[in-house]
Amino acid sequence: MTERVQLALDTIAQRPTRGVPTMWVHIMEHAFIERLCGARPGAYRQDPVGVYLASQEAIGTCMIDQFIPTNPLTMGQAGYESAERGPTTGAERITADGMPIDSPEAVVEHLERVELPRIREAISAFDADRRVREILTAEADRQRQFGPGILKGGYGFVHFPCLRYFTYGYANYFMAYALYPEVMEADFALQADLALLNNRSAARAYAEGNLPGVYRLDHDMADSRGTLVDIRSLERIWFPHFARCLRPVADAGVRLVWHCDGNLAAMVPRLLEAHVSGFQGFQYECGMDYESICRTKTPDGRRLLIVAGVSVTDTLPHGSPNDVKRELAWLVRNGPPTGLFLGVSSSVLPGVPWENIQALVEALRHYRTEGRGEDF
Repeated sequence: MTERVQLALDTIAQRPTRGVPTMWVHIMEHAFIERLCGARPGAYRQDPVGVYLASQEAIGTCMIDQFIPTNPLTMGQAGYESAERGPTTGAERITADGMPIDSPEAVVEHLERVELPRIREAISAFDADRRVREILTAEADRQRQFGPGILKGGYGFVHFPCLRYFTYGYANYFMAYALYPEVMEADFALQADLALLNNRSAARAYAEGNLPGVYRLDHDMADSRGTLVDIRSLERIWFPHFARCLRPVADAGVRLVWHCDGNLAAMVPRLLEAHVSGFQGFQYECGMDYESICRTKTPDGRRLLIVAGVSVTDTLPHGSPNDVKRELAWLVRNGPPTGLFLGVSSSVLPGVPWENIQALVEALRHYRTEGRGEDF
């Protein structure tokens, strides 16, 4: 076990550490990925996984949960370049299983005729032992791929009810959400029934495989103004099902970390009541009160696990190298005394100055190796 991996494990366990571990830094600009690890121009396209991992090693990354080495292949100098358009990326017509989704009623029809029966079939066919094996095999394979220097954190195998805008598009789905709450709750309840079976297997996998006791939950439920739907409706028809399906994993001692996108402030206390015990990806510029959240504790009195990072929508693209260093220093000063990871708030898109990337990597190295003493 390398020092970086041990640092990540100690931080997850919230043991006192001298250094602050580095979480993934997902950079989308090919030239920067290559430059970080000393690869020649064009090497990333020829070997995206190998070069991407080499760049993470060069950064000094201690833990990766979501592994997205091929995502930069969809990016050019101006950003996202894929010709494919889906329900959330500008598709002119949205269909699901051949059914046109052109109204809120079409959303309800597809849910009742196709999606809910599909979930019931999956519940009937669920094989708990097979699911445990699938999780353990996938996590072990990924850890071998990472090698001894980077810890694989949990991502992608603990399930919970989701808003289905990614299937039906924003407009028609959210109209259906407002007009047909009983159908929405029926969907959340069935999603949670299936997720509960899955998560019991996930809890077993954590115990049987001695997996690192952290998992990041990732589902965008807010924009810069606040939650995508009224928080009171979530309290009635979503949170009860969310909480009950996560209980097996929380009871297994796994730290559940919620990815924050937009202004998620209204959800923070409810998430803590529903077994979440940490947060990642703060958009400070949207109103997320980092200092206050870092002082908050779980209902049973534990400090939160915090994955903080330099803003990818404000500081990195528009600030100076000194701004990058100042923001990291602020994150360290105001973060929890134990259980803090540092990185970036989300993926770093093309257009960020190279000098800011250099400042980021240097400052992350400083806090990882020198600790929380003097600001960098």
